[in-house]
Amino acid sequence: MLRLILASQSPARTKLLAEAGIRHSVLVSDVDEDAVQARYGVTDPHDTALLLARAKAEAVAALPEAEGALVLGCDSVFEFDGEAHGKPYTADVARERMLRMSGNSGVLHTGHWLVDCRGTDPDDDGGDPGSGATVGAVSSAEVSFLEMEPAEIDAYIATGEPLHCAGSFTIDGLGGAFIRKVDGDPHAVVGLSVSTLRGLLASANVRITDLWPSP
Repeated sequence: MLRLILASQSPARTKLLAEAGIRHSVLVSDVDEDAVQARYGVTDPHDTALLLARAKAEAVAALPEAEGALVLGCDSVFEFDGEAHGKPYTADVARERMLRMSGNSGVLHTGHWLVDCRGTDPDDDGGDPGSGATVGAVSSAEVSFLEMEPAEIDAYIATGEPLHCAGSFTIDGLGGAFIRKVDGDPHAVVGLSVSTLRGLLASANVRITDLWPSP
């Protein structure tokens, strides 16, 4: 049976795949994001999202558990005022960012990288031969925020939700109350574009319908 491994610990990403009817399992990489960025010196938010997605996918693809599977890595970076914003981790950083974001707009870039770990010989595992593909793409969407009162920002930060989200917000959780509109694929703002995944799978000669549950 065709297997897809999501190389991400994000509950939002695995929930999105599950709701889209895409069979998958989760195997988290041990990639040090700061070390990867320091090594390559990437500062462009678009390229950073793709680089980190690739690093996560390739790290998991190298594990024995990934043999015979397709591995998908994802990473999101929020671009605001020309700066790349990852996870804030602390309340002070989240507060400073959200005060600036209030009433303004930014772009959420989500990088996707797919590695085909299936054997290229159909006799290797008895399944369809792999393509050897290692391909990536970025899906971006502009996010416009409503005016946020400082008390609202403090209450949101107190929930802990924004501390581990790129850009200090979510669209599929409590943070959705502060988003005025999204121009682009809303799934990209959640952290995984299903339509982008469909295109990457096609590069590996796989239809996304092959990962749907059997009737």
